[in-house]
Amino acid sequence: MPARRIVAPDAPPTPTELRARNLGIKFTRGRTWSSNSYLSLQAAEFATEHGDMWRFHRRMFKAYFEDLEDIGDLETVVRIGTDAGLDGDELRAALEDGRYRQIVDEGLTWSRGVGVNAVPTFIVDQKYGIVGAQELSTFRQAMQQIGHAPKQ
Repeated sequence: MPARRIVAPDAPPTPTELRARNLGIKFTRGRTWSSNSYLSLQAAEFATEHGDMWRFHRRMFKAYFEDLEDIGDLETVVRIGTDAGLDGDELRAALEDGRYRQIVDEGLTWSRGVGVNAVPTFIVDQKYGIVGAQELSTFRQAMQQIGHAPKQ
């Protein structure tokens, strides 16, 4: 689908881009469309069971935000999964037969049920939400407000 908002290539960095840059994260400008991440979510469930979930997530993030790849395309998802150390044939079979659709659907239903309507949204204690890419201080303050002493 077409991207909802495109930042002009010559516009100054957004606050999110500045925070990301300070953390060594790159966002490439120029996307003219948005992927449907449904297959990628299923692949993430596969990676959780059969590999290194975090390695897979880092590769998927890079593919979408840095390399502007379509993470809703089966071939792209399988290639990224293979690059992340997953068995490509097993991953393809799992995606083609829908092995992880139910768990993804349940997660999406739960998220919508608790009011998640933006990415990222962080759920704390199954009942509190923090919406958007926030500074660490925001998370510490939220943890204090709900009675959890944050780690320093």
